[in-house]
Amino acid sequence: MRFRHPDGTVVHLAYCTNVHPAGDLAGIVAQLDRYAVPVRERLAADRLGLGLWLPQPVATALAQDPSAVTGLRAELHARGLEAVTLNGFPYRDFHAPVVKRDVYLPDWSHPARLDHTLDLAVILSGLLPDTAARGSVSTLPLGWRTWWTPERAASAAARLDELGASLARLARSRGRAVRVGFEPEPGCVVERSEEAVRHLAGLDTSVLGVCLDTCHTAVAFEEPAEVLARYARAGLPVVKVQASSALHAPDPADPAAAEALAAFAEPRFLHQTREAVPDGVPLGCDDLDEALRPGRLPGRAPWRVHFHVPLHAEPAPPLRSTAPVLDAALAELFGGERAAADHVEVETYTWSVLPEDRRPDTPEALADGIAAELGWARRRLVHHGLKELPG
Repeated sequence: MRFRHPDGTVVHLAYCTNVHPAGDLAGIVAQLDRYAVPVRERLAADRLGLGLWLPQPVATALAQDPSAVTGLRAELHARGLEAVTLNGFPYRDFHAPVVKRDVYLPDWSHPARLDHTLDLAVILSGLLPDTAARGSVSTLPLGWRTWWTPERAASAAARLDELGASLARLARSRGRAVRVGFEPEPGCVVERSEEAVRHLAGLDTSVLGVCLDTCHTAVAFEEPAEVLARYARAGLPVVKVQASSALHAPDPADPAAAEALAAFAEPRFLHQTREAVPDGVPLGCDDLDEALRPGRLPGRAPWRVHFHVPLHAEPAPPLRSTAPVLDAALAELFGGERAAADHVEVETYTWSVLPEDRRPDTPEALADGIAAELGWARRRLVHHGLKELPG
């Protein structure tokens, strides 16, 4: 779906397909009919945006075959779909039984991460609809903090320089830029906005910037207005916004809250947990099951958990979601005289690991849920001053 800001900027809204397991190109095309088209029809939208996730083997093959990229673009167009953004964070095997920290491999110290990201940029430059001003690719925030050594940092710095130069060449050759946004995430080298500024300063900001994931912002107990002001002062563009909500436990010491949180502790994904600290950096554990062990966190202040919960549906009490943080971010991004971003991607990849009573059990039910999330986002964007465009 497309919207226009009063300043003339066209803002694209999509949902991220990393919610669907993907093994090969045929499977990805099958997802379009199984999920994306029904979602578009439920929304009565002329055109639906997808934030495509292409696992590394698929991306490598596509980047080497321009005709296959042209074919994928035609498959999207024929179904009333389009792609202006790709999710380049998960490299492969994102729906393995256990993912956890493997999602951060390879990190930006490894040449494979650079190769994959550039493959995605090449693919996206061939998928962009004619009306799109540019494309975006989101990627991990350098790497996992406990693995980061001075040697890895030096290697990563060289890769980022090469990334910027390669993207600039691609923009010159194709006529439109594909920008890459580094996505701060709890537990990583870049977790908070001040770390993003410190580590990303000096990059080519015509093609490199940040991906603002509002779940991660909320888990870090950062205020969107302060985060965006910090990025603006540093000259770091918001390349992409991932519209997402975290779990919020107002009173983690309440036994009912602990019982409710335990239903979200599951083996596939990492669910970093943070406890608020007045005027300070939050306390934290690297996973929810760890945080729930006695004595790991004080439990004297609210917790937030890196578990992407559906935007439109609050968890059952005593838990809540951080949807107000997401809405505050949308207000800051789009409620002013100028749009501060132009790509918004709803990224709830955790539908399959929600507690069983909230988990969709059929493709139709998942399409219902995704459509409901996009409907929520559509209404909030209009509320903040955007006008939906036809076609």
